[in-house]
Amino acid sequence: MSARKHYFSSESVTEGHPDKLCDQISDGVLDACLKNDIYARVACETYVTMGLLIVGGEITTRGFIHVHEICRNIIEEIGYNDPKYGFDFHTCAILNAIHSQSPDISQGVDAGGAGDQGIMFGYACNETKELMPLALMLAQKLSMRLTEVRKNKILKYLGPDGKTQVTVEYDNDKPVRVDSVVLASQHTEDILDKSGKRITEKARNEIIREVAGPILKGWVDKDTKYFVNQTGKFVVGGPQSDTGMTGRKIIVDTYGGAVAHGGGAFSGKDPTKVDRSAAYMCRYIAKNIVAAGLAEKCLIQLAYVIGHADPLSVMVKTEGTSVIPEESLVKLVRQNFQLTPKGIIESLDLRRPIYRKTASYGHFGRPEPTFTWEKTDKAAALKKQARCL
Repeated sequence: MSARKHYFSSESVTEGHPDKLCDQISDGVLDACLKNDIYARVACETYVTMGLLIVGGEITTRGFIHVHEICRNIIEEIGYNDPKYGFDFHTCAILNAIHSQSPDISQGVDAGGAGDQGIMFGYACNETKELMPLALMLAQKLSMRLTEVRKNKILKYLGPDGKTQVTVEYDNDKPVRVDSVVLASQHTEDILDKSGKRITEKARNEIIREVAGPILKGWVDKDTKYFVNQTGKFVVGGPQSDTGMTGRKIIVDTYGGAVAHGGGAFSGKDPTKVDRSAAYMCRYIAKNIVAAGLAEKCLIQLAYVIGHADPLSVMVKTEGTSVIPEESLVKLVRQNFQLTPKGIIESLDLRRPIYRKTASYGHFGRPEPTFTWEKTDKAAALKKQARCL
């Protein structure tokens, strides 16, 4: 095997995965607060287990939200609408344990400072048109496709819970093929074979054809390996089989493990929390640097302290792919991007009810116009200014 060859894997989960159900409810609560009060302070956490969902955290708002209604609507929309899935919006118990934000935190945020200390990362690379790592983008699209074929009844036997994983082969640091694909989806019992322990070969082939086929064409070959519901069956899924919590899929949410991750999760947090807003800004910066052709790969780190507006540090790393020194890139970043919490919120227009959509299939690499941190509107200016350095 060539010394230049290596393999890298990333995973994703569907919107019906218990952790993602919780992320969506936390962000659904956030959206409801922002619809009524754009200055709402929200730190909402959700926990789910068999038959029970708990929503807690700190919310300060001038509006009113109906937490139980938000939760049941989201659970239904995801697809937990029938007792056969072991959890459904009609009968699950919901406990509301929300209270107001600490005044000790509020006084620092009110003055324009960060809502907490922390380190945030953002990344971009030229492996895909989205400027994201290939393995993650394929895994995310496979998870989206699992949901699409379920909701459109192309494969009527699939349930809401599911996971995917893709391993990409690299040669000389460039992706060349998909080596293996993992597809795991909750399903009804009618596709089990006579033993009752495994899905039929027919169902396995249908899942590969309908889910992997449209997404992976061009990347797979005769040696690509497929692992479909590898334990044999996946009838018991969702909260019936596994607890879920907000913020447990931070690698799925970001870059699939390709780079470092900061200490905080995103979902359920309003944009004064730099865990979320500064991570979005980091992605915005990194993507514009790569889009400008100033680097093939770019990792950004920002660091903040609670109650203080300006970042404590700004780091740019390009793994030797930049066309100008990294110190010059730092200078360009400070000149072209607003890095205070207030500046980030304003430049990315973050006081909008846009967050539930981010809570499944990744916060980055998305084409939706509401994902303002995905714009490359700074690329031309960065490229022009770099020539003058």
